Amino acid sequence: MAILALHELKEHLAFTDDIGGADDALLQRILNAAHNHIERLLGFRIEECFGGEEQDPVPPALIEAVSQLAAWWYENREAASDSARALPFGVGEIVNEYREFTF
Repeated sequence: MAILALHELKEHLAFTDDIGGADDALLQRILNAAHNHIERLLGFRIEECFGGEEQDPVPPALIEAVSQLAAWWYENREAASDSARALPFGVGEIVNEYREFTF
């Protein structure tokens, strides 16, 4: 189960109806990669902890992290000029709040 739908990412990117589905395949691939990357940073699969029966809903902050990362990767498909920033501002902080640490 994805925590962010393609139409929600397009909304985040302020896509208008005239753009249509021209980039849908690319956006879906980026969205899947962003979701996967956030889960790897967290150390757990989001769907195993949130959003299911008898579970808390997916935290809005995690949805925002996936959204921001996917939008960042879409808008910066070429080499980013700000090489010091591996993640968009705020994404790392969100992940740190929910990360599972194991030793």
